[in-house]
Amino acid sequence: MLDATLKGQLGTYLERVTLPVELRACLDGGAQSQELRAFLDEIAALSDKLTVVEDSATDARRPSFAIARAGTNIAVRFAGIPLGHEFTSLVLALLQVGGHPPKIDEAVAEQIRNLPGDHHFETYFSLSCQNCPDVVQALNAMSVINPRIHHVAIDGAMFQDEVQRREVLSVPAVFLDGELFHQGRAGVEELLAKLDAGDDTAKVEALNARDEFDVLVVGGGPAGAAAAVYAARKGIRTGVVAERFGGQVLDTMAIENYISVLETEGPKFGVALEQHVKAYEVDIMNLQRAAKLVPGKSIAVELASGATLKAKTVILSTGARWRQINVPGEDEYRNRGVAYCPHCDGPLFKGKRVAVIGGGNSGVEAAIDLAGIVAHVTLIEFGDALRADDILQRKLRSLSNVDVITSAQTTEIHGDGKRVVALSYKDRATEQLHRVELEGAFIQIGLIPNTEWLKGTVELSPHGEIVVDARGQTSVPGVFAAGDATTVPYKQIIIAAGDGAKAALSAFDHLIRTSVDSAEVISA
Repeated sequence: MLDATLKGQLGTYLERVTLPVELRACLDGGAQSQELRAFLDEIAALSDKLTVVEDSATDARRPSFAIARAGTNIAVRFAGIPLGHEFTSLVLALLQVGGHPPKIDEAVAEQIRNLPGDHHFETYFSLSCQNCPDVVQALNAMSVINPRIHHVAIDGAMFQDEVQRREVLSVPAVFLDGELFHQGRAGVEELLAKLDAGDDTAKVEALNARDEFDVLVVGGGPAGAAAAVYAARKGIRTGVVAERFGGQVLDTMAIENYISVLETEGPKFGVALEQHVKAYEVDIMNLQRAAKLVPGKSIAVELASGATLKAKTVILSTGARWRQINVPGEDEYRNRGVAYCPHCDGPLFKGKRVAVIGGGNSGVEAAIDLAGIVAHVTLIEFGDALRADDILQRKLRSLSNVDVITSAQTTEIHGDGKRVVALSYKDRATEQLHRVELEGAFIQIGLIPNTEWLKGTVELSPHGEIVVDARGQTSVPGVFAAGDATTVPYKQIIIAAGDGAKAALSAFDHLIRTSVDSAEVISA
């Protein structure tokens, strides 16, 4: 199953395994079990520290396997064959169980060790989901650090009956002790915060105690990361406060147009952004959402947690999120048939009927991808014609299991109380209402800027974008902005990064000029 190149790379990584590891396989007589056994034998052959053994556990899924540190109760389990995006999760699990320490801050690791009680996690993933590995790797690392945390990562496409019984319609989906615990991307700190929800007073006080920043960047996407690097390189006190470092790029499948990087994936790019910023003396405050901007000589950014940060200049790079269609049923059935990531959730709709709402490039690409998985795709476009590139439209129309409906306004997403069962739309030419029976609706109508918290403080466009000039300056002195949250046209990663650098240089220039003005006032 592994080609020669992949075997060579894996063999190099496995040289870091220092402790004996058992690959405990739970198998039956099926073809998938035979495939898993062959896969494990291939891996074990690459290191003398690895051994494949039969696991007789009666409560384990089949096919599945545990990666266990011999003679201990340290183990992680995969149900299925972790290829695709989860191959990295497999490699990390082998290394960490084999004695290579997880890359986790020691204070966070100590918090994990001190968690009381036993915790049994189950994570459903799909091999094409770029968001799932973060969750799988986080829980695997936590279970290595604290053996009272148990984790099994489950390929939802392989265990379809289980997925349907538990009504999993969006991945990653994490269950704790049999109850739904979390859905969507998350890292160790976010999962730990949900698991160990205690008094945050100390954290708020620690944030309040921060000295005033020269530059405070709000947002950790490409624009924010570039701004932080450029500011830090000037030798000034720089901070980044972000709800999740990486931002919207973490939800991007393939990146093929960032100059000098031929091809990469959003999650990898997001990790690279954070590593680049951490190479400098930047104070990163992750998992913190900005709630209010208070202009002044010392600008204040109030956080949802109750903390307040102060800065001489601020760079707003809060990015954007998926735009909703705002019809009845959309919020009610989110993650229960309403989805926004076809790469992540598409495999869960294998053999089912789905709709894609939106006829731009993202919508048409989603419909093409889904057509190879689901039984039928109905693409619904509000306008009179599709807006996607011609080459994508030709590919779409060549597919036999896709219907395209234009001049159609989606009016409601219907459900049975548990999941999506249909969608209604209005023919804009005849005003006639139509109902399409289906099991899923993928919303692909673009992005909306994360700027609601700035209303009444900085000037916003009618679309909610932060109005900026050629230097990235907003309507508030000392407050700059960059990236998809601004009025700059063409929402692209490379443009956001460039604008972030420009905003940092503008902020530095502002600091120099205001310090000179202050000195002149004092001397006078």
